[in-house]
Amino acid sequence: MHYAKMITIAAVAAALETAACNRPEPARETAREEPARADAAAAELQRKHNDEAAQLDKRVADLERRWTEMENRVVQKSLTPTAALRAEVKEDVNNVREAVAGLKTTTPDNWWERHERAMERTAEDIEADVRRFAKAQTTSAAAREPEVPANAAPFESRRDRFVTRLRARVDVMEAQLKNVRARDAQKTELEDTRARVNKLKDDVDRLRNASADDWWEISAKRVSEYIDRVEDSIRRLDDNKK
Repeated sequence: MHYAKMITIAAVAAALETAACNRPEPARETAREEPARADAAAAELQRKHNDEAAQLDKRVADLERRWTEMENRVVQKSLTPTAALRAEVKEDVNNVREAVAGLKTTTPDNWWERHERAMERTAEDIEADVRRFAKAQTTSAAAREPEVPANAAPFESRRDRFVTRLRARVDVMEAQLKNVRARDAQKTELEDTRARVNKLKDDVDRLRNASADDWWEISAKRVSEYIDRVEDSIRRLDDNKK
């Protein structure tokens, strides 16, 4: 009896020891779970980005429909928006779809270069309109390069230089439009140009505190607000009544 009891105790102890050996160690289990969680988070983020891009696609389709309707209205009501404004809006309608397509291929590695290029192109377009109204050559104001802390990251250095340079160009455009006046259809176009200058100024100022981690939010917001601006420009095409 005593011998059988000892055998039973030994068997139970062996079983418990085996179960303990087979139980995954917490550290190893966590190590296996972390990549899975990271993959799930990345997939969820990509799904969110895809959904936002799809919504922008829908907005562009609606914008293109509004543009067609406005073109018909201009003809039917014999409206007379300036040729420059009409051509500019038509170009924007075409470009805005390309902007959405570009957003879909934007990554943390290429976003800042694309953002800089888009804002530079916008500044150049606005400067061309300002020159027509101000009858002056738009030149960038001399801007002192900002002092960059020794420990500043490369992104922050590039961001600060870009913001300083572009803000100086905006200041010049504002000064040259300050005393410009226009009437009728020209007034509508002038107001559109001033609105674009103000929007560019806001965009530049907002970049001062931008982080590299904000890449998607900044890129998507730029495209979304581009659509907003084109929508406003389309509405203003018939705002030229005498």
